[in-house]
Amino acid sequence: MKLSVIIVNYNVKHFLEQCLHAVLNAARNTETEIFVVDNHSVDGSCTMVKEKFPNVVLIENKENLGFSKANNQAINKSKGEYVLLLNPDTVVEEDTFQKVVEFMDSHPEAGGLGVKMIDGKGNFLPESKRGLPTPAVAFYKIFGLSKLFPKSKTFSKYHLGFLNKDENHEIEILSGAFMLMRKTALEKTGLLDECFFMYGEDVDLSYRLILAGYKNYYYSKTTIIHYKGESTKKGSINYVRMFYKAMAIFARKHFSKGNANLFSLLISVAIWFRASIALGTQFFKSMATPVFDGAIIYSGFFVITKYWEEYKYHGDGSYPLIFLKYVVPVYMLLWLFSVFYLGGYSRPVKIKNVFKGIGFGILLVLVFYALLNETMRFSRAILLIGMLWTVIAVPAFRFLLHFSRISVFKLHKYRKKRIVLAGSVEECIRVEQLLKNTGLQFDLIGFVTTNGLISNDKYIGRIDELTEIAQINRIDEIVFCSRDIPSANVIRSMVNLSAFNIEYKIAGPESIAIIGSNSIDTAGDLYEVHFNSIASELNRRNKRLIDIAFSILLLVFLPLVLFFVKNPLGMFKNIALVLAGIKTWVGYINNKRNNMLPKLKPSVLNPEPKNQNIEINSDTVAQMNLLYAKDYKVTIDIACMFKKFKEIGNLK
Repeated sequence: MKLSVIIVNYNVKHFLEQCLHAVLNAARNTETEIFVVDNHSVDGSCTMVKEKFPNVVLIENKENLGFSKANNQAINKSKGEYVLLLNPDTVVEEDTFQKVVEFMDSHPEAGGLGVKMIDGKGNFLPESKRGLPTPAVAFYKIFGLSKLFPKSKTFSKYHLGFLNKDENHEIEILSGAFMLMRKTALEKTGLLDECFFMYGEDVDLSYRLILAGYKNYYYSKTTIIHYKGESTKKGSINYVRMFYKAMAIFARKHFSKGNANLFSLLISVAIWFRASIALGTQFFKSMATPVFDGAIIYSGFFVITKYWEEYKYHGDGSYPLIFLKYVVPVYMLLWLFSVFYLGGYSRPVKIKNVFKGIGFGILLVLVFYALLNETMRFSRAILLIGMLWTVIAVPAFRFLLHFSRISVFKLHKYRKKRIVLAGSVEECIRVEQLLKNTGLQFDLIGFVTTNGLISNDKYIGRIDELTEIAQINRIDEIVFCSRDIPSANVIRSMVNLSAFNIEYKIAGPESIAIIGSNSIDTAGDLYEVHFNSIASELNRRNKRLIDIAFSILLLVFLPLVLFFVKNPLGMFKNIALVLAGIKTWVGYINNKRNNMLPKLKPSVLNPEPKNQNIEINSDTVAQMNLLYAKDYKVTIDIACMFKKFKEIGNLK
């Protein structure tokens, strides 16, 4: 056996499927065995592998063992002369395996090899080639000097920015996304250190290969796509903590005590430094828009109150301080809550959701006003003018902030995406229908083929004309059909068009998923036929709102309710559990779901028919749960609550 490919998977089923299709194509010219080690995914990954890739060796773990342990499981079973550790969110070219194996065969001193990687938009990934993270190198990286001087031999050693990315080089550190190693070298150095759970194991093993007398190489003659960011969110505090903790383990293993202590100090500083940045960034992203909205609402009421007081009462202090200090802030918070609840702060921001939130907020403010003591009901004129100000000013400032070019303030563009499909006519037609089934709003500009020999009226050119097609037609996105277009051609097209602001997706053969990624810093995204509308943020909020509203109604009409409920004590317990967010009033039948459906809290009721003459078997239950998740509407919950009102005291 020449090559053993090992892929560790954790809840990225669609990316794994695409990866395996590419791996099988690349394995045609090289004797290859393929392992998938699944770290207890709950998204149906194992079922997909068994059904679509029966020749792949699948190792199913009952818990998430981490990257190192999972890889070692397969390495111990592998028989290849070379072992390739490959991320599931990658796409290799058809000749990648053949080229890298030939290079290793001709360089017996090579212990490991990495390749040129691009992100989902065709941009080169600098971690394709890395240097050893010594304390000095780490300092330059942590405090941004490597970014300021990307070509400096002193400051850019972390990503070896001074080396030409289009030439082969001897390097120190390989990327775990594509890490090819000689099996005999692994036997000499040992496998991945299982002290590393997720990060740092590639750095550690790369360095141990060098210490054992081998060389590591960056190989530039083949390119792979790496949808960077699928497993983790790299701006998160958890990522910062785990990554730098791994670097501290590496320092203790390989540096002298003095250098290790210095490195540990740098790591501690880095964790606090990066965590502070991450916290600040997250806070700004989540709170900046509500703070602006609140400031606009409050300042409007403040000016209106002062003006009205001067105009109506000649500034004699008719409006006590309590109005601006307590009443107006409550108005403001009610509006902010309404805008939030109706999706006005969900990104990308849709301005129609902002108007919906403001409208619903007006109702809440009027209700609050009506409930106030008469001594607290200040001028209705101020309230009405303030409402008018909010309706006009908040959306207007949102538009102004949109043009500030700050990403957090960007509004959703309602212009349909201009999409081109690249592949055979029958596959393009299939993918077009798949796009329609996802609910995506788009304009299909046409089909692009590999040979141009098609009479379909949607044909607009060949794949080698993509640059001209993209420019002339102002294309937003290109979807490649991987059944018809080799990965090498897809990658070449992405690289050639990387200067354009175009998104790329790949539609796998017979797959319901169309996968891509927008940039180096964003997680990959995908289009798929949605069986999980209940998982949408808006539906989640609406479901929670219905749960709370129904619970409050039960408490308000408690004396009347007690006459109709079978188990009043159970009802009280269920109300408490629902309000606490532990239960939901309506959910899956028998509280069962398969791994393909979104997770819901345990429910009190379910949409199962009350007719005892209908036979409800496991298949029927699965189908009804699927329909509930796929076509969820709050009216389904409301109808179920009234139909099964007597059962709201049930305890399960």
